[in-house]
Amino acid sequence: MSETFDVAVIGAGPGGYVAAIRCAQLGLNTVCIDEWKNPKGKASLGGTCLNVGCIPSKALLESSENYFQIKHKVSAHGIATENVSVDVPVMIARKDKIVTTFTAGIASLFKKNKIKSIHGRGTLLKQESSANAWQIKIDDNGSTEIIQAKHVIVATGSVPRSLPFTSIDNNLILDNAGALALTEVPKRLGVIGAGVIGLEMGSVWCRLGAEVTILEAMPGFLMAADEQIAKEAKSIFTKELGLQINTGVNIKSIKVSNNNVIVNYSDSNNQEQILEVDKLIIAIGRIPNTTGLGVGENGLLLDERGFIVVDQYCRTNLTNVYAVGDVVRGPMLAHKASEEGVVVAEMIAHIAKSQAGENEVVDFNTVPWVIYTAPEIAWVGKNEQELRAAGIAYKTGQFPFIANGRARAMGETSGFVKILADEKTDRVLGVHMIGPHVSELISEAVMAMKFSASSQDIACIVHAHPSLSEVFHEAALGVDKRALHI
Repeated sequence: MSETFDVAVIGAGPGGYVAAIRCAQLGLNTVCIDEWKNPKGKASLGGTCLNVGCIPSKALLESSENYFQIKHKVSAHGIATENVSVDVPVMIARKDKIVTTFTAGIASLFKKNKIKSIHGRGTLLKQESSANAWQIKIDDNGSTEIIQAKHVIVATGSVPRSLPFTSIDNNLILDNAGALALTEVPKRLGVIGAGVIGLEMGSVWCRLGAEVTILEAMPGFLMAADEQIAKEAKSIFTKELGLQINTGVNIKSIKVSNNNVIVNYSDSNNQEQILEVDKLIIAIGRIPNTTGLGVGENGLLLDERGFIVVDQYCRTNLTNVYAVGDVVRGPMLAHKASEEGVVVAEMIAHIAKSQAGENEVVDFNTVPWVIYTAPEIAWVGKNEQELRAAGIAYKTGQFPFIANGRARAMGETSGFVKILADEKTDRVLGVHMIGPHVSELISEAVMAMKFSASSQDIACIVHAHPSLSEVFHEAALGVDKRALHI
């Protein structure tokens, strides 16, 4: 007879492993099934985010930024350097060590919380009416076992979107994993896609000396961001960093010739162009990963884009089956997935204990977005173009980092903070930032919006001096045209 659990989580990324931990904390007998393997063929928890996404990319971004600072900026501090060089294999080894440390950390957390971890691909079979539990088949290199669970959380994440006329070999044509594993700095690097992955990976190798050209299909740059932020970012990335950014392009073909990659495309003026590079990164977005789940066999409902259909509580059309993270609607962000995992775990615990109570939901409007370029970009809530389209009257407060003492001392003065508030109620509707360490500053904005703060509430808070957070404070003052230092 197969082993039975209260909860089975399929996927061990930020949504899955967090959901499993919270389930176990709440007293539920939990198993987590995951098929990820590291390059050495060993099971590696953490999903895309930890293995080839959020964490390793930030490690390389930090390394490349340190190199860029030493080579181009520390002389302003009176620090003389010469013959500065990069050892890419050492850089990659540091990144890999960080990854293995954290994957081992998740395994330790599973052990601490008495969560059973099973390696393999989990397929949802059917619900056993007699046991009121779902059967899940787990395949691992030909070895198969079947377990049962009363509740199932699908957290299988997403996979890179592919181009139909080329294939990833992670030698010349790379996905995000290949972009994180280069052993030397390419002289010429092409990037297709100017989203988060494309910009971050392009930034890494550009700082290290590569000539980077980015090709983006959308007619504008960073169209998901506030248009003023996007305009500022493009100016900084092209003029200060040296990225070549082309929007409105249409890729015609990608060919490999003489150990180079040749991209044929038409530009925004419909003129035929050729880009020849040593390496090419394909970063055109991600799609939900439902491969092997048994969608057709069990009737799990997908929408027209391939996402698992869920309600606001992450419940699917199948009884006691939930889905969280990249595999469902909403932003494909690790922190959004984790919060959904917690919400579902607590809802299952209420059901298991027959407890009444209102279930929590994740408010997408207060989920922060961050792009870890230099300068960083972060935002939460609505941007100006969204407010205009919705016909919402708003007022704006803005303050530049160049007028901030701490930013001046750091030598990082690019960018600004902008606050959008309701014209009548003064409630904060959105906050948009580009500048140093705004990935940290955005959390204050998230908290303000979560508690329905007004710009006046923020303006009344004492901020430490000198600190970067004063830029946020001055922007709040600026909503009522009373900023003090500009």
